[in-house]
Amino acid sequence: MANVTFEHVYKRFREVVAVNDLNLEVQDKEFLVLVGPSGCGKSTSLRMVAGLEEITSGNIYIGDRLVNDVPPKDRDIAMVFQSYALYPHMSVFDNLAFGLRLRHTPKAEIDRRVKEAAEILGITELLQRKPRQLSGGQRQRVALGRAIVREPKVFLMDEPLSNLDAKLRVATRAELIKLHRRLQTTVIYVTHDQMEAMTMGSRIAVLKDGLLQQLDTPQRLYDHPANVFVAGFIGSPAMNFFDGHLATSNGDVFIEGDSFRLKVPKEKAEKLRGAQNGEIVLGIRPEDIVDRAFVPNASPEECLTVGVDVVEPMGSELFVYLTLGSYNFVARMDPRSQVRAGQKMDVVFTMGQMHAFDRRTEQALT
Repeated sequence: MANVTFEHVYKRFREVVAVNDLNLEVQDKEFLVLVGPSGCGKSTSLRMVAGLEEITSGNIYIGDRLVNDVPPKDRDIAMVFQSYALYPHMSVFDNLAFGLRLRHTPKAEIDRRVKEAAEILGITELLQRKPRQLSGGQRQRVALGRAIVREPKVFLMDEPLSNLDAKLRVATRAELIKLHRRLQTTVIYVTHDQMEAMTMGSRIAVLKDGLLQQLDTPQRLYDHPANVFVAGFIGSPAMNFFDGHLATSNGDVFIEGDSFRLKVPKEKAEKLRGAQNGEIVLGIRPEDIVDRAFVPNASPEECLTVGVDVVEPMGSELFVYLTLGSYNFVARMDPRSQVRAGQKMDVVFTMGQMHAFDRRTEQALT
């Protein structure tokens, strides 16, 4: 297998910069996820590794080999696309074997690789069927199998699960994780779904407007987002944001804003002093906004009275949509809460879990 290195890589389409000075190393045997909204440059980055897009400037290495001018067929990669792109007139076996036959692989070797891939993916009994006789999940497995039989150094996957229904997508995610563990290969996986990214990636690269925003493990991205964009993109429901400014009283630090005043824990207060003019963005995740009925001893300086707009029962939890002055935000609450739409309620902001960002630069302070 091999690592993949992006070295000051740019991709321009006339006036549009799709990928902007990307520096990134995908480690050998790593499952790296590129995630971000549509148009952020993630698929373009993947296609440049595959050789399907020409690099405007910079270098891409697969292992120690510079591949800028290497044809796609000679890069020793295999790509799985969003569309299954199976040949409808061929059997599953022939779809899996087609690429190997083009490379004049010996028949015995083709048989071995196809049967091994079919066993890994659990599609041995489907080898004589045509694609029209398969379900969406089975077709996706065949598309994965076509990549596996190549035995490449690097797998490139461009939103391969987006055509599956929600239940099948969850099941196939688990299959892909187990497959990666079994094959021990390098995978670069593109998705716009942050839940896929969080559950599948060894590390996640978050992109926006062609720029790499942060590269880290899923948990560190969630716990320590580098800026407002990453904080709002990673997590579902998304982090809540409140514009505010810093104020001090009797040696304590507070965040004040439209209709709220909240005390900052001492261990976090010192880190906020770098905010320009004291103007900050307070970030708080939905699970850190709690019904006060469950925290009777909460400090009054962490409590607010808010309006309840909508309550969504999810079985194991409630999503509660709240209002405070001009702010609309969401809390993830205990399903035993007696909250009702249209009423007022007291909530606790768990300020020990707060995030703070400089309002001008949007970079993390805490």
